[in-house]
Amino acid sequence: MALEVAEIRNRRELREFIYLPARVNRTNPLWIPPIYMDNWKFFDAKKNRAFQHADAVLALARRDGRVVGRIMGIVNRRCNELRQESTGRFGFLECYEEQNVFSALIAFVENWARGLGMNKLVGPMGFSDQDPQGFLYEGFDQQPTLDSFHNFPYIVRFMDAAGYTKEVDYFDYIIKLSDRLPEFYEKISARAARQPEFRLVEFTRSKDLKPYGRRIFGLMNITYTNIYGYVPLTDAEMDALARQYLPVIDPRFVKIVVKGEDVVGFFISIPNMNEGLRKSRGHLFPFGILQIMAAMKKTKQLDALLTGIREDCRGRGLDVLMGAAMMRTAIAAGFDKIDSHHELETNLKMRAEVERVGGRIVKRFRIYRKAL
Repeated sequence: MALEVAEIRNRRELREFIYLPARVNRTNPLWIPPIYMDNWKFFDAKKNRAFQHADAVLALARRDGRVVGRIMGIVNRRCNELRQESTGRFGFLECYEEQNVFSALIAFVENWARGLGMNKLVGPMGFSDQDPQGFLYEGFDQQPTLDSFHNFPYIVRFMDAAGYTKEVDYFDYIIKLSDRLPEFYEKISARAARQPEFRLVEFTRSKDLKPYGRRIFGLMNITYTNIYGYVPLTDAEMDALARQYLPVIDPRFVKIVVKGEDVVGFFISIPNMNEGLRKSRGHLFPFGILQIMAAMKKTKQLDALLTGIREDCRGRGLDVLMGAAMMRTAIAAGFDKIDSHHELETNLKMRAEVERVGGRIVKRFRIYRKAL
């Protein structure tokens, strides 16, 4: 039975690429589908601005005409220029438990990246750290969160067999919530709140949050510069992200700190939407959006998305100020836990903060590397 890996050539093949994970993971009860409307935009070079500063290839593996795997290759030129690297990326790799299919897919991207002069391949990664990254390495019995992989354990074996080694790990914590915050946390928060130059801003209406969108994403460019995998956003990309996410974010779960007119800290979370995504099968229409919204109202888990503090304002307790405010809001809304999402293993200060309030590691994700 002949196995062929080839670049996708048309919309029909892009559809096969987008919907293959649902077939591969049909026996994985914890897997959640993506929001397919977003997927169609993400993989479309005409709609996703990230393609403007990257070379990319989408490929499918077929055996006797049947799609059995997929992969994406990326060379982020802007990131390589900033870091003076020649590094390619692979991402969105899906296949059944067949080592030869996996090997053919990864070899396809390795050869493609070599052809563009790359000397290293890392992944799974997207265009930036805002995209899904890192294969699940530990914690396969835990619920996933939006935009994170929940691959089968065999993928880890396949990566090892293909000669890939660890590049970096991310940890995912669960923080259990009780009826009130720990006393020490309240004291630190109160002390931080007494600093006259800083002001905590909380929201109840989306229209009040909207003016801060560009400023929040602009602060990301400043605070995330040295974070692994981050690529600074252009003004157009910041506007696009603000249009995409701010309308669907519950404003109660956005906390910011301002100094004068400047946003110097932010913390954004969303109610977990797993059950809604499963019921809707990733489709927003005709009724999917209602199923997702219903799931977000019923869930007891809040998922952290983004947090950051301007460097010159760190060490002033602003992380505790925002964290305590988020936890109070979550408790008042009936949540009993918070998922930290990805915490970079080398981000010791943030990990210590999460662990200080009882955070427990439940998942580990790994980004791999290989010299080409």
